[in-house]
Amino acid sequence: MGKPDSSYKDEAENVVLIYNSRKLRLTFYKDEDFRLGYMTTSNPMMKLFNTSLIGKNWSEVYPISEKNKVKYFESDTTEGILSYFNEEYWLFFHLDYNEIVKIETWCSFQRKRR
Repeated sequence: MGKPDSSYKDEAENVVLIYNSRKLRLTFYKDEDFRLGYMTTSNPMMKLFNTSLIGKNWSEVYPISEKNKVKYFESDTTEGILSYFNEEYWLFFHLDYNEIVKIETWCSFQRKRR
């Protein structure tokens, strides 16, 4: 990924790297020997389920998610931003004006197992 534009340690001493031009934030967890544990992106070129989802509306994204066995979402609205959250995969889709503007997810080693 190269050198981040900025970085900081959060309250739990996890390391967070920010890549502005990539619209990407990566969190490396102290408790996991600083392995990558969480990603947040607003990059329209980033793919999830082999599809670019940033900029799409929920009615386009949900069927793609469902096809990939990520089906059950809770929803919440804060200051006009609608968020859909899947607890099993710890996956968030944040929508503004009915478009996906940000995606957050745990990385695979952190995913909850059933």
